[in-house]
Order: sequence, then structure tokens, then C-alpha cells
Amino acid sequence: MSTTVRRNEDEHRYEITVDGELAGFASYVDRDGQRVVYHTEVFDAFAGHGLGTKIVTEALADIRGEGRRLVPVCPLFAAYLRKHPEQGDIADQVRPETLRWLEEQLG
Repeated sequence: MSTTVRRNEDEHRYEITVDGELAGFASYVDRDGQRVVYHTEVFDAFAGHGLGTKIVTEALADIRGEGRRLVPVCPLFAAYLRKHPEQGDIADQVRPETLRWLEEQLG
């Protein structure tokens, strides 16, 4: 099984493919040097293979590489950071004003 994670800037999401087939994604919106990740989904047909964790780790590497900060609104990203606090150096706390802003963006 060959997996690849790539950032799809047009869709504002990280996409994971398995053997070339889209298997899931993590959606984000950028704001003032932050990447606000708000939803991650792995399709049922691909569940149970650790793909969610792979999306998170690859997205974190990309965010770090861009010099951005992460705002982990998505529960999967937040849970990953609780288990891996060493990755939290690029994470900002989810604040009410960020959630209000995100709601406006998603309309």
C-alpha cells in the first residue's frame, strides 16, 4: 500500500492518497501566519490503517517548513498534539475569536 500526502492549495486541504486513490483529507484556512486546521476525514473504505495520523504528521511537517503556526481546531490534530507535546512548539491555542473568525470564513 503506497500512501502520499500533499497539500492541495486550491481546495485548502491536505489530501492523502492510497495507491493513487483519494483516501481522506484535512481542511484548513490560513490566517496571519497561522494555519487553522478545522476538519479531518478518512473515508470508511480506508479506516483502520493509521491514515489520519499520517495526514497529521505530514501536515505538521509542512506547516513547520513554511514557518507557520498551527491552530488545531480539528479534534484529531488536538489529540495528536496532546500525545506528542514535542510537536506543540508550533501550535497556538484555539481561542474564541479564532473560532468566530473561522465560522465567518466557512459561512
